[in-house]
Amino acid sequence: MKLIIRVMPEAPQDWSDHALWWEQRKCWLLKTHWTLDKFGIQADADLRYTPQHKPLLLQLPNMKTIKMTVSFSSVVFKAVAEICQMLNIRRSEELSLLKPPDDPSKKKKKKDKNSAEEDIWDVDLFGGGPGGTGPMHSKTMTATYDPENGMPVSATSLWFGENPLAESQPNLPPAELAKMYRPLSPVDKAPYSAGWLDSSRSLMEQDIQDEEKLLLRFKYNVFFDLNPKYDGVRITQLYEQARWSILLEQIDCTEEEMLMFASLQYHICKLTLSSEPLDHSNEPEIDEVEAALSNLEVTLEGGLADRILEDITDIPELADTLRLFRPKRLTLRSYKEYWFVFKDTTISYYKNKETSSGEPLEQFHLRGCEVVPDVNVTEKKFGIKLLLPVADGMNEVYIRCDNQTQYAKWKAACILASKGKTMAYSSYKSEVRNIQSFLQMKSLAPPPGQAAPDLNAMEMNAECFFSPRYAKKHKTKQLTARILEAHQNIARLSLMEAKMRFIQAWQSLPEFGINYYIVRFKGSKKDEILGISYNRLIRIDMSSGMPITTWRFANMKQWNVNWEIRQVTIEFDQNVSMAFCCVSCDCKVVHEFIGGYIFLSTRSKDQNETLDEELFHKLTGGQE
Repeated sequence: MKLIIRVMPEAPQDWSDHALWWEQRKCWLLKTHWTLDKFGIQADADLRYTPQHKPLLLQLPNMKTIKMTVSFSSVVFKAVAEICQMLNIRRSEELSLLKPPDDPSKKKKKKDKNSAEEDIWDVDLFGGGPGGTGPMHSKTMTATYDPENGMPVSATSLWFGENPLAESQPNLPPAELAKMYRPLSPVDKAPYSAGWLDSSRSLMEQDIQDEEKLLLRFKYNVFFDLNPKYDGVRITQLYEQARWSILLEQIDCTEEEMLMFASLQYHICKLTLSSEPLDHSNEPEIDEVEAALSNLEVTLEGGLADRILEDITDIPELADTLRLFRPKRLTLRSYKEYWFVFKDTTISYYKNKETSSGEPLEQFHLRGCEVVPDVNVTEKKFGIKLLLPVADGMNEVYIRCDNQTQYAKWKAACILASKGKTMAYSSYKSEVRNIQSFLQMKSLAPPPGQAAPDLNAMEMNAECFFSPRYAKKHKTKQLTARILEAHQNIARLSLMEAKMRFIQAWQSLPEFGINYYIVRFKGSKKDEILGISYNRLIRIDMSSGMPITTWRFANMKQWNVNWEIRQVTIEFDQNVSMAFCCVSCDCKVVHEFIGGYIFLSTRSKDQNETLDEELFHKLTGGQE
């Protein structure tokens, strides 16, 4: 047996953080009460006595890189929790570590040269350690460390004063942004999505080396209990991840939406550069009565809540003339006018108002459906796309409203109905207001009585706020004028409100939160794309990029993995099932995504932020 102990000249005398690492088996020997024989160690074993905590380079969502000492012996789920506590980010279960895909276009020498010039913040978990000098270590932050529980004593001890991670980063010059920009198809995105580390194994077990660079990102796109008072860093980093996904076109959006995102970025940059200290005391508070009703809804989630709320008040109904379109192959989009009635969680439509007392032409049951906006405020197009669940996937229905007010009411009702809620819920009115506010942001028309913007008032390059492809379509002066016009609608938002609006607008995009994987479905002779979102699985044709079938998590009965042939099988309601093998990644990555989203759906506010780690590993760990 070979035992390697490396002692550095200036190594600390405290060996409490060291443990044995079995090189051949790629595992830690952490059960110190076990004998080597019980571990199954033979004479030829290669054991290394090495620190459990090692330095790691982490690129945050804002593209800043920090150097931290993190646990290489804990499973990634726990290591990320430690990292997030150090950075003061709540809800660490929403984040994970991503291994960036190899970029063969970059030469090694050029890569090394660029990395040496990178501004890296050095965070020493153990306190009192060397912070480093030179361009790689522009800032050194220390915190006390408790070896007994393996967690930092205080997250706020990292910084004296305001946490710099709660501040937005300035936009890059257009030339620098253009170097980073690469148009990606779903096929191109598959290698990126395959890089998520296994949450049930440690960094060492996944061949991560000292000072290797990993990406810390929000993995699961369900952001629970965002609160400006406690989540300054979390909201800012979430905004930064959203901002970069827009600028690099990792998610598609219309030109109108790109302009809205640009005006919000300009507003956030303007407030950030004003050097005013972060003050959340002026942030809008949730009305106490509304908050109490919302908590009541959470507590009474399900059929009982509906019955109690119906006893309290009559359930409102909507009735109006709208237009309908049912897409079919080889047909033009032609809308027909009908009389629509929205009652409970069901939409019925009739030939006209006079026939509404009889049987409807058709009914749409919205529980479990997906609601997608189909809006262009400039062209006065206010449409709602409904994806209705059926046995073999989803049916598409398009409904067109006449104006913003009508659209806000009907879309809000559809959103609540998709969750099994009626318009009697207190959140209906706030949902209507949010939709109206969102439409106002997208409008180029200035508020009544507002003077025309001064083009010289903008001190920043407007191209910085657009993706390179959109920036090329217009001259800088045109972009400046459009941003300033749109900015008048959001000029009164506070810094935190603007970030929250940006995140909400990002979440409303049709492609939000979809991770793409190349798979081979059982019975198919060609590779296809599987899209995994927070609420559904999407089968996508690889050549056309068009969705073929959609399955919702809400209709899922069970899923399992045949680890011998690496095949995932999923069963849904109404005896629908499908199976596939992963081509672009290990099936464990997909299995963890599905189990992770199921796990996150069990969270509630009364859990006091304590997580059932055992349940997470049970749902995501597989055979391990």
